[in-house]
Amino acid sequence: MHFAGSFPTTRLRRNRRDAWTRALTAETRLSPQDLIWPIFLTKGKGQRVPVPSMPGVVRVSPDMAAEHVAEAVELGIPAVALFPYTPMEERDEDGTGAVDPGNLMCQAARALKAAHPELGLIGDVALDTYTTHGHDGVIRDGQVDNEATVEVLIRQAVLMAEAGVDCVAPSDMMDGRIGTIRKALDERGLIHTRIMSYAAKYASGFYAPFRDAVGSTVGANRSGPSDKKTYQMDPANSDEALREVAMDIAEGADMVMVKPGLPYLDILHRVRREFGMPTYVYHVSGEYSMIMAAVERGWLDHDRAMMEALMAFKRAGANGILTYFAVAAARLLKAG
Repeated sequence: MHFAGSFPTTRLRRNRRDAWTRALTAETRLSPQDLIWPIFLTKGKGQRVPVPSMPGVVRVSPDMAAEHVAEAVELGIPAVALFPYTPMEERDEDGTGAVDPGNLMCQAARALKAAHPELGLIGDVALDTYTTHGHDGVIRDGQVDNEATVEVLIRQAVLMAEAGVDCVAPSDMMDGRIGTIRKALDERGLIHTRIMSYAAKYASGFYAPFRDAVGSTVGANRSGPSDKKTYQMDPANSDEALREVAMDIAEGADMVMVKPGLPYLDILHRVRREFGMPTYVYHVSGEYSMIMAAVERGWLDHDRAMMEALMAFKRAGANGILTYFAVAAARLLKAG
């Protein structure tokens, strides 16, 4: 084929021809240092319990946590995010297990810091895995009470920090919780504890496998609202996300997060562009399980689908990605 015109033809395909030119012209790069691995915890000793709705994902007991993350540390993954599973018989209406110094989060934090002192620990600040009703807060008069919930979250965050958690991550979406948690940490001399705010967390249908993993089915005992739409964001809203992020930054958040991931790439891009803050994204359980289900049926190639999804987050502006694929992706990246 001949192209008309008096100037040489621009052929963008030239730079796609060989691996070396594709490497040199790549606009976005992904490395193990961009990944955060979510870890599920369970009670007992020597426990590795598969999560049925998340192929390849397990809950581990605190005594197994250090061994469980050893490969992640070796691969250069800088941090893990901790999420406990609490049996229903150990929960109550107000989620008081969240402020128990002997809870799974605190046990695991102490064990992990002893074994891997340089590994960053991110602790989930919310009450859903401690409440019988599965909501992220305290129920009063049939609704999630903002102020009563924040009072518990303050105590929970301080407890985690004292146990060795480096970064507390409020995922509850209560108003005003970032500022009050920051104040409480500082008053106790925990000035180096960071806050990663789930600043734009949507009321999404993609959380179902996670709720299986931590046992936080909403309305389990018919207490409170039937869903989380009174505090998590409406998927129809974009400008509101910027207001949420701006509020959390003003209150002292060190990092902000968008959740879920792939359905909200536009939000991620807007947040990073608008604020220039360290911005993270959660590649959530439903996104992971959809890919894994398709892989198991032979409909998708595991490595290609995984890496394409993770690259999309980097391309949209994420500084880092919470993903259940973290170890698998890091292995692939290390292998070159």
